[in-house]
Amino acid sequence: VTLHLNPISSVHIHQKPLVFLLNSPLPLVWKLKTERLAPGVRRVFFVSLGSVVQFEKGNFSLSAETEEKFFPEKNEPLLQWAQKEYGAVTSFTELKISRNIYIKVGE
Repeated sequence: VTLHLNPISSVHIHQKPLVFLLNSPLPLVWKLKTERLAPGVRRVFFVSLGSVVQFEKGNFSLSAETEEKFFPEKNEPLLQWAQKEYGAVTSFTELKISRNIYIKVGE
């Protein structure tokens, strides 16, 4: 699955840390494609067990962290875990089948 990340239209370059929980019932390869995300900013990708994140060429991967996690199976317990761990969830998307996911990051 290719995860396309770029800032909302009102943000020229996104310069804030990000945390993603990438959960799947089956192990996946998450291919990351980014536009206009500042280098050197901490970005964390938690993936379900057996999954990996592949980064594009460039220095984005130097400031990104990937960690495998055991996530709750159902959406509500997953949301509750994320809220407890990080204090807030700004976006939640559930897809049954997809090759590409487009996410706008920003305020």
